[in-house]
Amino acid sequence: MSVAIESHDLSAEQRSRRSGGREARRAMRAAPLADDIRPIRAGLEGGRFKALGQGDLERIHEAVLTLLETVGFANAIPSCIEALTRVGATYSDDGRIRFPRELVLSTIRNAARNFTLCGQDPKHDMLIQGKRVHYGTAGAAVHLVDVEKREYRESLLQDIYDAARLVDGLDNIHFFQRPMVPRDIPDPLEMDFNTLYACVSGTSKHVGTSFTVRENVAPALQMLYEISGGEENFRARPFVSNSNCFVVPPMKFAEDACGVLEACVEGGIPILLLSAGQAGATAPAAIAGAVVQAVAEVLAGLVYVNALKPGQPAIFGTWPFVSDLRTGAMSGGSAEQALLTSACAQMAQFYDLPGGSAAGMADSKLPDVQSGYEKGITNVMAGLSGLNLVYESAGMHASLLGFCLESLIIDNDMLGQCLRCVRGIEVSDAALSIDTITEVCLNGPGHYLGNEQTLRLMQTEYFYPAVADRFSPKEWIEKGKPDLLGKAVAEKKRVLAERFPRHVPKATDDKLRALFGELIKLPRSGMGG
Repeated sequence: MSVAIESHDLSAEQRSRRSGGREARRAMRAAPLADDIRPIRAGLEGGRFKALGQGDLERIHEAVLTLLETVGFANAIPSCIEALTRVGATYSDDGRIRFPRELVLSTIRNAARNFTLCGQDPKHDMLIQGKRVHYGTAGAAVHLVDVEKREYRESLLQDIYDAARLVDGLDNIHFFQRPMVPRDIPDPLEMDFNTLYACVSGTSKHVGTSFTVRENVAPALQMLYEISGGEENFRARPFVSNSNCFVVPPMKFAEDACGVLEACVEGGIPILLLSAGQAGATAPAAIAGAVVQAVAEVLAGLVYVNALKPGQPAIFGTWPFVSDLRTGAMSGGSAEQALLTSACAQMAQFYDLPGGSAAGMADSKLPDVQSGYEKGITNVMAGLSGLNLVYESAGMHASLLGFCLESLIIDNDMLGQCLRCVRGIEVSDAALSIDTITEVCLNGPGHYLGNEQTLRLMQTEYFYPAVADRFSPKEWIEKGKPDLLGKAVAEKKRVLAERFPRHVPKATDDKLRALFGELIKLPRSGMGG
């Protein structure tokens, strides 16, 4: 009997040691790694997936030049007409501006490329070059998804600030473009100003924002210059870009947005040239045709920007969306959307221009299985295509109508998986593992657990999600059967209760509030102060 008890006790002790070792390994994996040895990071090189062949790219390019030369653009404002005709575009009696192909080609040759989109903190700077991939948010959702109540409510200014401070701590979301509209601020000037204020107060990553009309840019620039310590400092390191829908598809200028574009170029803000046609509605239903129109529209914008200021940093923002042709509704989570985005990434690379497009726009209303497969497929294809800036990649639902804070936390894990796919497989003499296999098979225990190579690579070669469940069924039961959404809710509440970043120092914020008075609507109480 005593022998049996002793044996049982020893077995329990062994199990405890094994369990302790497993927990120690998990703790080691959870410890932060230096940037240069992390398995994933911003700016990994993509481009392994190609939706289009070289001949396809050239045919699209030729179609684009033909459209710009023969169809051109309508509804140009006078200052746009003056700038474009000055560099060689033609303005015809039918009210359309047309672009000779040599003007387009010379603009492409001389356009800004390989530039940096800065963060307030330089550690978040993004070199936009080649096929380097970065994931971020974007959008203009009018609802916040309340996952606990399974309801949609109108999005508020506080929600934008909360989203920014969540993203500030999520490693796989590399930039923060305004994802929601503050429905509690109806005045356009107040909305534009406070949206930007909430973004730059909540995160030190690069921020994208938009403006309703030209006049709303000036106070925003004044604020940014103050935060930067002077206009010269901001121009040297602009940490905000303007998402500019300068075109109303098909092939018409958006008058108010053109005024905004001119003011932002003058003020030193990089421009995201955004064309957002919807296939089957405001763009051709043929996927290739939707790409042709989007590329033509953005290249017209590129000529416009460079006519205003040669070499101005501008992002090739082809964002063609997809319609469900049965209903006309947008279908942002579709396979067709994934293909469109991938094709647009290739066209940016064809021109060697910094490219940005959209993925991750789930049609699902909640962070559920549908959301997971829609976001995962579209985001990984965008990354594998080498898209420089993947907008709307996290948090978005209901085809851009709803935004979910919990989804930011879940999607951060998903984007980590995408980035690991983007990184690909290293094939080197060491990675081929001939010596390791030989040692294990001929002289070792017959397995690789505890092997030097395994221990060395477990952190640098493998990505480990923060909230996703990889427990065995037994461990899962022992831990109370946790589910992903419940963990995301808890993590969101923890971060929002604890994280109140001071990216804008209090003295600067005091000065802003004195300068702009009641124009600033985000109360200090909502910012932890």
